[in-house]
Amino acid sequence: MSELTAAAGGGSPRRAVGAAFFILSARCLRLSRRNVDALMTALLLPVMIMILFVELFGGAIDAGGDYVLYVVPGVLLLCVGFGSGTTAVTVCQDLTGGIVDRLRSIDVGGPALLGGHVLASTLRNAVSAALVLVVALLLGFRSSADAWHWLAAAAVLLFFVQALSWLGAVAGLLARSPEAAGGFTFFAMFLTYPSSAFAPISTMPGWIQGFAQHQPVTQVIETLRGLLLGTPLGSYPVAALGWSIGITAVSVCAAAVLFPRRTG
Repeated sequence: MSELTAAAGGGSPRRAVGAAFFILSARCLRLSRRNVDALMTALLLPVMIMILFVELFGGAIDAGGDYVLYVVPGVLLLCVGFGSGTTAVTVCQDLTGGIVDRLRSIDVGGPALLGGHVLASTLRNAVSAALVLVVALLLGFRSSADAWHWLAAAAVLLFFVQALSWLGAVAGLLARSPEAAGGFTFFAMFLTYPSSAFAPISTMPGWIQGFAQHQPVTQVIETLRGLLLGTPLGSYPVAALGWSIGITAVSVCAAAVLFPRRTG
């Protein structure tokens, strides 16, 4: 708190908000490190799901080629869903644990607190995605993409990560208990299943194909496949970025409205 007090009281208001933002981001990361059970679940669950699909179900799913190549982008999005659910829980814990009152007493507002949670979520998801890629390489995943395509894929994924993290923060503001906020995890992870993550959309029932084809997770997954595996990109990158921008804008606006109401 002494660091936050110094940050809030020194320099211009913009610089004070920036300093508080990074201090609170570091706080969120320290809390994640101390909560070993949740951290290990966030890192290992996507890996276990990928191994499950590749080794047990991969032989029964016709994806038009080696299944590990098909499924890795979908598992990366599964990481994002779980990470955004964690953000919802941690935001709600701060709101119900009294930390917000202490921050307001030293003139640290909602943007720094929520932004800290979002940055911490983005970094956690980056570590989880890197772990998934390492295990995928061990399972046979190979990409012919050059460095620029890898960087573009990382940018698309991280942009979507922060978009869903902001949405998770809004869910945390709406929830009245951490347990209720945890329900957002199931919603965020569920979106990967009615998508092209684990099976071609053409194999799904007709009534769900329209939703699966146009929902944001599919747009991001197909963008990653195009960049890393050379499949046709089409309009997927534009749609993926559009969804990320839209989700971020709506979530930030909603957070700006909800935070004063929740803490007033």
